[in-house]
Amino acid sequence: MRLGGALAVSCLLGPAAAFAQGPAASPSPPPSRSEYVEVVATRMPEDPEEVPATIDVVRGEELSDRRASDLHEALALLTGVDVAPGGDNGPAASVPEFWGLKEFDAFLLVVDGVPWGGAFNPALATLSVDDVQRIEVLRGPAPVMYGATSFVGVIHVVRRDPGDRAGALRLTGGSYGSAGGVATVGLPRGLGLDSRLSADLTRERYSDDRTGFNRGHLLWRGGRALGGGRLRLDLDGTWLDQDPASPTPREGTTLSSRVPVDENHNPDGAFLNERRFFVASGYDHGLGRAEWTTTLSFTHSSQDVFRGFLADLDQAAFNARGQRGTIGENHIYVDTHLSWAAAPTWKLVAGADHMHAEADGRGTDFDYFAPLDGRVASVVPEPTVFDKHIADRREFSGLYTFAEWNPAAAWRVQAGLRLNRTQERRGEEEGGAESAAEAAGREREDVRLSGSAGVMWTAWQRGSERLRLFARYNDAFKPAAIDFNFAEEEAEGGERVLEPETARSVEAGIKSVLAGGRLDLELSAFLMKFHNLVVAQAVAGLPSLANAGSERFRGIEAEASWRLADNLRGRMAYSLHDARFTDYLTEFDGVPTQLSGKRLEMSARHMGAAGVLYSPPRGLVAAAELRLVGSRYLDKRDTARAPGYSELSASLGWRAKKWEARIDGRNLGDRRDPVSESELGDAQYYRLSARRVELSLMKRF
Repeated sequence: MRLGGALAVSCLLGPAAAFAQGPAASPSPPPSRSEYVEVVATRMPEDPEEVPATIDVVRGEELSDRRASDLHEALALLTGVDVAPGGDNGPAASVPEFWGLKEFDAFLLVVDGVPWGGAFNPALATLSVDDVQRIEVLRGPAPVMYGATSFVGVIHVVRRDPGDRAGALRLTGGSYGSAGGVATVGLPRGLGLDSRLSADLTRERYSDDRTGFNRGHLLWRGGRALGGGRLRLDLDGTWLDQDPASPTPREGTTLSSRVPVDENHNPDGAFLNERRFFVASGYDHGLGRAEWTTTLSFTHSSQDVFRGFLADLDQAAFNARGQRGTIGENHIYVDTHLSWAAAPTWKLVAGADHMHAEADGRGTDFDYFAPLDGRVASVVPEPTVFDKHIADRREFSGLYTFAEWNPAAAWRVQAGLRLNRTQERRGEEEGGAESAAEAAGREREDVRLSGSAGVMWTAWQRGSERLRLFARYNDAFKPAAIDFNFAEEEAEGGERVLEPETARSVEAGIKSVLAGGRLDLELSAFLMKFHNLVVAQAVAGLPSLANAGSERFRGIEAEASWRLADNLRGRMAYSLHDARFTDYLTEFDGVPTQLSGKRLEMSARHMGAAGVLYSPPRGLVAAAELRLVGSRYLDKRDTARAPGYSELSASLGWRAKKWEARIDGRNLGDRRDPVSESELGDAQYYRLSARRVELSLMKRF
């Protein structure tokens, strides 16, 4: 509590982490508050300070100044958000936490208005944070605008506009043989078309010499005036080859001492590869006093999997289980909506969207032997006969409307309602016969409402200084996730469709701007009641997914950011989370156990962050960041408690008019604490990546 109390007080009194300049634009003074815009909550540009919700906006210039290369680094200083690097989806992926719930599928990832991952799981491994204009982060559900796919938070990545003419070239090299390059450029204008091209190539390696990834990414964005409106077109391709890491198993209340920190129990030549192609088009057009916006996208991805996990630490032979398979996914997303903001006292958005997603996986599982020390890879022949089939088809549709009313200058009222229709069909083993009950268990259709309402009151204002109070209510709904795991107990014939997750939440808080507009303070509290949370559990020794009764999430979150000078900024953040089961009866070793009152595993009560950034247009550039994560339980019965840890990062560089050179260090304390739990390996945990140092050279043009 001493750490939590000290950070809470500091968050309301002082500064910390900072924001500044970017890879594709020459440095300039920090923006005023009015230049921060968000669209994730309302689909209309608004100042986050004026929306009755907890929203943070991280600008692209800041990401470049802090040299953030992934979500873990990009969101490190935000309140109530913890992004664990790596995970079951490979070292290029991550596992975000919002409101005390750490699940890679419990939040929504959006890129330029399109759900990134469709109706399945967020495609975190293929996300690039290069050439980004801003990242908008909404804590809490967005049940109106994105409906059945947003639950405890939304991360919206907005990439640079095609008309941006600035460009940059950056080369990097670092620990364990890592290297990479990023190029961004505004292309010459032709045929009335503005366009922009960005490309990056990354070779990332880790302290475990059998863990890493190679990734190539190419993005072209185009736009032009057409028929009185604006036509948009995006082409995006990602090539990703990953050598997966292994999570560390737990024995009793601690991580196993028989397994070294950088162990790797995957078979020799293990891989987790993906190819992803994305195309999107859109058209924006004025219709009288309204704006009509339509977006259509198509995504195809293919994954190739050969990997394994320890299954029994005491067995002398065949102590590991592996899987080999391929997974193909197709997604189609369409949204069309009208937005009116003609009168100064009201705004209205009305629209419809549909998401079609289908996936087909074919594979098999196998047993093999893996030495506990993980230093020598086991040579395992790749299976060539795929005897398991996992197929899933989802249709998510919605009709939504949102209204904002300003009855007086000091008041803002928002409310929205959405009619959801979700339909899912889980596939069966080819050629297999099934009963009517079995078929019904793999089909589900739901039609239900979700919505939100919020109010904000400006209690005091003097010039650029102000104090606002806000409150918000959300009613959210989300179909259960599917885990494409060929080692699951019910993989053959396709597992049954679980009950959808539902949640009702309330939040309230204070937003203030003081010190002549240089100091921003926010304090908020939330309470969410959750039903049918999807959790990983072991069935007959094999991993599986199940619904987990009901849970309660509550907490307090606070943040302070201070513009100390034009080139010096600071930020501090603190959160107190309490995530507990309220009714969940399950079995451990055949014994029925009620988990009511137990804290959710991997959910830390206390989290904090502090940072400062000095980023002038010329000369010395420096940054320092400190993340603090409190103790958390590794198991559902709250018997295995992991101590808290800190993560320190720092940067130092020199900036000229066109050139910049710098050195960046991550996790300088070399902490290797458990940060996320595997859903594929039973009672196994991924660790924080080892200390890393990176050198980079950038040229702007």
